[in-house]
Amino acid sequence: MNDVRLYVITGENYHPGRSVAEVIEEALRGGADCIQLRDKEASKAELMEKAQTLRELTRRYNVPFIVNDYLDVALACDADGVHLGQEDLPLAEARRILGPDRIIGISTHNIDQARTAQKDGADYIGVGPVFPTGTKPGRAAVTTSYVSEAAAEITIPFVAIGGITLDNVDHVLQAGASRICAVSAIVGSRNVEATTRDFLSRIVSRSNGAIDSSLLRVTVNGKQVFTRSQNVGQLVQSYELHNKRIVVELDGAVVNRDEWDQTQLRHEAVVELVHFVAGG
Repeated sequence: MNDVRLYVITGENYHPGRSVAEVIEEALRGGADCIQLRDKEASKAELMEKAQTLRELTRRYNVPFIVNDYLDVALACDADGVHLGQEDLPLAEARRILGPDRIIGISTHNIDQARTAQKDGADYIGVGPVFPTGTKPGRAAVTTSYVSEAAAEITIPFVAIGGITLDNVDHVLQAGASRICAVSAIVGSRNVEATTRDFLSRIVSRSNGAIDSSLLRVTVNGKQVFTRSQNVGQLVQSYELHNKRIVVELDGAVVNRDEWDQTQLRHEAVVELVHFVAGG
């Protein structure tokens, strides 16, 4: 978990009409580097099917896959670990069942719970909800004060979670978080890949740390972003502009539309996407 920066949790109610696999693959293309399956409504059979699909997907992108709550599902689909709440199976019992190698994460809502989870051998903790969130209705926000407490004292990785959006993520990073977890702000966004990329760019800009080597750092319309797009066509599609009337410039030279898919991107490339609207 040390290398994780942007942890995305599923939330199918935020993307009606789209499959969980489709949405999560967009998040992975945008740079999400840990995925958790959380579904408290599905039957075990439905959950298992989703877990197997996401297990295969996350293996393809080489990122950890975590199952919320269900140790049996995690074991059956060979997930990398589980995430447990304060009311779930005790950490020691979960460790006995899962063994020493699988990841165990624990939700915490104050520094005493964080200390206990660290002492008991958690691999990481969730710190939140930082802000009020629809995924935890009725739970009081812990505010960025708890993020600062955790940053000052807790030595295992922690992810700040709960109500974090692109509008407030900088406050959370300023409070000391270096890993962000998001649900609705990413999976419920109109452009999941672009939103994920924006989150990751904000995190990396703040920490100035190493990132997933499969991501390219490019400048698009004057803004530095990280992307898994390997060519101009994939990049244009990630911005949902592939069906629009646009001109693409790569490092100052126009790339013809029929050459987009054959034109490779590289680190530090400079791309201009000029979108012509009606009459323009």
